[in-house]
Amino acid sequence: MCELKLGNVITPNELGTITPDVIILAVKPQDFPSVIPSLFGKIPSSSVVISIMGGITISCLQKKLQINRIIRAMPNAPAELGMGITGYTASSELSISDLHRAEQLLSTTGRAVYFEKESLLDVVTAISGSGPAYFYYFVNSMIRAAREMGMDEATSSLLVKQTMLGSFLVLNSTSQSLDDLIQVVASRGGTTEAAIAYLNAQGVDRHIAEALKKAKKRAQELSEFC
Repeated sequence: MCELKLGNVITPNELGTITPDVIILAVKPQDFPSVIPSLFGKIPSSSVVISIMGGITISCLQKKLQINRIIRAMPNAPAELGMGITGYTASSELSISDLHRAEQLLSTTGRAVYFEKESLLDVVTAISGSGPAYFYYFVNSMIRAAREMGMDEATSSLLVKQTMLGSFLVLNSTSQSLDDLIQVVASRGGTTEAAIAYLNAQGVDRHIAEALKKAKKRAQELSEFC
């Protein structure tokens, strides 16, 4: 196992005085052009750079910063509770030991999944990187609907949040497929079937797929900031 040491937040000016094993580059992709001058030529060749900038490719980082040892990663918001998931890929210059150290570090915030194809990081961005916001959007819509039907906000929030939590726990502990789980709740001629039929008639599943494709497309467009 690789030993993880306590990290520090440093400024580009401090890179000349220390040699970090790992440097996490955590700025918005739109801000990347403005930080290039302060980082160019200051990152030690022995350091591994982990970039969590959506859309910024490994080749772009290598070219703009004149470094080779790069990991491109995409975490998500639940990482702050240790419940996140991070997709990552790496440049060919990294050793197995480098990858083990990176996975150990990324796994401290939840789970980490390695992708051999870098292009799949844009899909990770659309699915799990942005995913928590989709979940919050759906929860918020259900709470608003409950209020429109006469329920107070506190009770609406409790019902929806506990339903989501309980449903996740069932999903995470069963071998049944998602379709089977839906059918368990949606009895023929019942209330759930009426709701699901309406969602299907409106093409909600197709709209969700198109929304995710829009997110992926935007992740690809962010490379323009390189």
